[in-house]
Amino acid sequence: MTGVTEQAPWAPPPARPDAFTRLTDRLLRRTPLWLAPAAVLGCMGAATAYTLVSDPTDASAGDLPTCLLKYTTGFVCPGCGGTRAFFYLLHADLPAAARHHLVFVFAVPFLLYLYAAWAGRRVFGWRLPELRLTGTTLAIFMGVWGVWSVLRNLPWAPFTWFMV
Repeated sequence: MTGVTEQAPWAPPPARPDAFTRLTDRLLRRTPLWLAPAAVLGCMGAATAYTLVSDPTDASAGDLPTCLLKYTTGFVCPGCGGTRAFFYLLHADLPAAARHHLVFVFAVPFLLYLYAAWAGRRVFGWRLPELRLTGTTLAIFMGVWGVWSVLRNLPWAPFTWFMV
C-alpha cells in the first residue's frame, strides 16, 4: 500500500470550490488572528455605550426601540428585560438586574469567561480551563429559560414579581 487512495471509477470527480468560497478562504488566511476578538469587543463596547446613553429604565412600552411582541400582545418575551438588566449590571445593582432578567444575570459571568478564554487563546495563546458546554448542559439551560419565560407571564403571585 502506498497510502494513496484511488477514486472509484464511478464516483464523480471532487468538487472544486466556487469563486466566492475561494475568495473568502483566501481572505480568512490573510486575516490577523486578533481581528475577530477585537470585532466582538467593539460590538460589545458599542452595545454598552448604547445602553448607557439610552437609559432603558426610563423607556415606556411605545418608545423606540421597543419589543414588538410585548407592544402588540402584552406578553413578556424570553429576552424581555435583558437590556435593563445589562444597564443595572453596568451600575452594579445586582438585585435590580436580577429582577429584570434573572437568566441573563446568571449567564453573564459564563459568557464573559467564554469570551476571555476564546480571545486569550486566539490572540495570546493562553490556555485557560475550558467550560464544557455539552448538549445536555445547553438543553437544561434552554429548558430553564423556557420555563422561566412562561412563568414570568403568569398573572398571579409570586410570578408577578418577574413581570417587567
